[in-house]
Amino acid sequence: MSNTPDNTQPDAQPTADTQPDAQPTADTQPDAPLTDDRLQDVEATPHLMTDSADDTERRQGGDRWQAALQGIVNGSALVTVLAVVLALVACGILIAITDENVRAAAGYFFARPADTFRAIGTAVGGAYASLFEGSVVNFGASTFQQAIVPITRSVDYAVPLIAAGLGIALSFRAGLFNIGGQGQILMGAAAAGWVGFSFDGPAAIHIPLTIVAGIVGGAVWAGIVGVLKARTGANEVVLTIMLNYVALYLVSYMLRTPGLLQAPGSPNPISPATKDSAVLPPLFGPRYGVDLGFVVAIIAVVVVWWLVNKSSLGFRFRTIGENPRAARVAGMSVPSLTIWVLVISGALVGIAGAYQVQGAVTTGFTSGIDAGIGFDAITVALLGRSKPWGVFWAAILFGVLKNGGYAMQAANGIPIDIVGVIQALIVLFIAAPPLVRAIFRIPQPGARRRTRTKQSKKAVAA
Repeated sequence: MSNTPDNTQPDAQPTADTQPDAQPTADTQPDAPLTDDRLQDVEATPHLMTDSADDTERRQGGDRWQAALQGIVNGSALVTVLAVVLALVACGILIAITDENVRAAAGYFFARPADTFRAIGTAVGGAYASLFEGSVVNFGASTFQQAIVPITRSVDYAVPLIAAGLGIALSFRAGLFNIGGQGQILMGAAAAGWVGFSFDGPAAIHIPLTIVAGIVGGAVWAGIVGVLKARTGANEVVLTIMLNYVALYLVSYMLRTPGLLQAPGSPNPISPATKDSAVLPPLFGPRYGVDLGFVVAIIAVVVVWWLVNKSSLGFRFRTIGENPRAARVAGMSVPSLTIWVLVISGALVGIAGAYQVQGAVTTGFTSGIDAGIGFDAITVALLGRSKPWGVFWAAILFGVLKNGGYAMQAANGIPIDIVGVIQALIVLFIAAPPLVRAIFRIPQPGARRRTRTKQSKKAVAA
């Protein structure tokens, strides 16, 4: 019998690695299928032992591109662009239907279908080509200077839309519907026109003074709405629409009254011509449409952008637009902010009125000086999503459409009303983002996120 101690331990408990009955986990099951969610989790998890620095950087770069693409798809800019495309397609169909050559070729479509499609291409393509060359670049011009003249004319049409659109957009951001652009333009034009033809002086003083007069005229007219709404709770939509008529008849009366706005010795309701010292000078010469008003419009865009996004006053404006009750709880005076919003909104619209008498019509204005800009500014604000730079590009687009519409009518005999149809369809599609997304099969914002959430819940429950 040996005295050597026995090193074996028959009663030792088996470890987790040697337990025969241990249940394998999900990571140790060789035959367990991986779902899509698990594959995404595995791919997104950094593997310290297997991933190199290049793999990690490549994965992060792919995530950034995917996030950028998702932001474009879910953003409003894509829907806006596609709304414009849909409007152009719909108007192309309308142009084709109303074209005489297309209708004639459609009479024998089954005999020679190619003639019908050729006629459609000629009608629609010719119309949009004329619109582009008449408003952006004229490729048939002999010199570069002549080729870019159309875009300068389009910018000239867009300047008052930029200023008025900024005013309407600012009120939208504050939750107010300023529909009184027409009246504010009329009062701004009346005040600026009176200063423009009543005084003489150096242009460096006369031009800013005339612009300030237009700003004051629009601000006062919109301020009336702000005071009534803040003090009595009246609806700003009704007030602004009614004041449009008041402004129209008031300006008409002043244009018929000698000593007010009527030109001396004229039997017609028209004002005197604006003095040369108050006329906005052209930036690149008389043959181009761009004048100093474009610089003023850009300054207005920058100021409104800073006001809305960087200033405490703009934060208060956005707060009362999002939740007036929360603004009151935070100690903000909603009535006074309402007055200030409409005063600043009217001041911006008044710039458009001043531009009308300093740049667009300098030989004397009538009661039609508004030229529909007050209502077009609402469309521009909607198309620009009430953002300053969005309003800027939306106004440029409308200037292109307006300027190109005349060229399209002259070259192809297409009614100018087609341009109005395009604008109306743009507003229609802008107001219905789900419709645009459904037509182009773009997923709704958050749809993919909800699907992944449901799948992850099912995986956890399993």
